[in-house]
Amino acid sequence: MDRAQKREQVAQLKQTFNETGVVVITRNLGMSVAQSTALRIRMRDAGASYKVSKNTLALIAVEGTPYAPISDMLTGPTALATSSDPVAAAKVAVDFAKTTDKFEIVGGAMGDTLLDANGVKALAELPSLDELRAKIVGLVQAPATKLAQLANAPAAKLARVFGAYAAKEEA
Repeated sequence: MDRAQKREQVAQLKQTFNETGVVVITRNLGMSVAQSTALRIRMRDAGASYKVSKNTLALIAVEGTPYAPISDMLTGPTALATSSDPVAAAKVAVDFAKTTDKFEIVGGAMGDTLLDANGVKALAELPSLDELRAKIVGLVQAPATKLAQLANAPAAKLARVFGAYAAKEEA
């Protein structure tokens, strides 16, 4: 890799660090190509990305970003899982770590908050942004439904009363 390629990779990493919501640092200890491909596909489906990068380039890129505290974790064969949704990358990484022993979660960061492996696992247990949005819509929609039922209830009662009087008069 020549200097121009290294500069380009550092620029891409710095842009990723500035635009992402969470960074999960993983260690892949002898994963097969099929396992790495499966992990990348899962990450992409969840709206996250997974990138193996040289630690020296990642250390240069992380300087001056909110993720500067993760520099101590960038040792050994590491890879970075990132996503704008603070939960997506952590969920996929934790789920994948359960399926193979060659994949280890080292830690990560959410903004300037440093997370250890247990912190990443706790983050993965939170509902995703889409799930939270669905819950909020459900909560907002429920009172509107009840209001519509209450507004229609007096008219329905009147219709039943008129129907009862009509039935009484016919009998």
